[in-house]
Amino acid sequence: MDSAKFVWMDGVMVPFASANVSVLSNALHYGTGVFEGIRAYQTPEGPAIFRLPEHTSRLLRSAKAYGIPVEYTAEDFEAVCREVVAVNELDAGYIRPLIFYELGSIGLNPAGSRVRAIVAAWKWGAYLGEEGLAKGIRVRVSSWRRIHQSSFLPTAKGTGQYLNSVLAKQEAIATGYDEAILLNMDGNISEGSGENLFLVRDDVLITPPVSSGILDGITRASVMQLLADDGVEVREAVLTRGDLYAADELFFTGTAAEVTPIREVDDRAVGAGKPGPITRRAQDLFAQATSGKLPAYQSWLTHI
Repeated sequence: MDSAKFVWMDGVMVPFASANVSVLSNALHYGTGVFEGIRAYQTPEGPAIFRLPEHTSRLLRSAKAYGIPVEYTAEDFEAVCREVVAVNELDAGYIRPLIFYELGSIGLNPAGSRVRAIVAAWKWGAYLGEEGLAKGIRVRVSSWRRIHQSSFLPTAKGTGQYLNSVLAKQEAIATGYDEAILLNMDGNISEGSGENLFLVRDDVLITPPVSSGILDGITRASVMQLLADDGVEVREAVLTRGDLYAADELFFTGTAAEVTPIREVDDRAVGAGKPGPITRRAQDLFAQATSGKLPAYQSWLTHI
């Protein structure tokens, strides 16, 4: 990753090299933090952050779900995100707000630990590679199961729970694939290691519901609306592993992944083995929306 010039920490903009925390931070030992991933895009009116209010609202919902007190409002974080993009002189990039417990308790009860908040931003290209965006990626069904609601909060972005995703991602890379798809504890399709999943069959777009243990993704919701408004039938439905093999098209969505086609799953070609028409339409509409070229979706952009 490219380093940033400045990072916002607890109300102060500090040089990147000075943005440090204690090695005894509670979050470092136990994963007691929450975060967001947000992108800024280049538009004809300058850089703009995509769906910023939705991201900051989810950040605070995640903190509330995990019982982390936060002194800043969603509006505070929105202002900081705009400022961080500006001071780092980014035309486009990735923004990472993070709220976490630092010093005060080294035990499993973080009460008494200082709550810290940071927002960083840096240049970041295609998460799964430019070739992946163009030609599609190879994925496998992971041997690891997606975290379950009875043990974690899949709808929140808690830092510690992403060890589940790390295991799946590492396994996929080690066995020659680009990414993983995780099943839930019922054996049904959940999501990728850091992406929501979409399937196309008979020109119908289908994605697992939140009840399948997925993160209720903001890019996911955007693509569903863009394609529905474009005339594509969009459904939420429980999906099985067999549905992957019968799909005409598959693709991932996410802030980092954007819209990434899947050309192969478990060594089986998806459709013709290349991105299909609905996947390409999703990519095109999403790119136009994020770059400010679709007037109907200008409200999704917060200009710097």
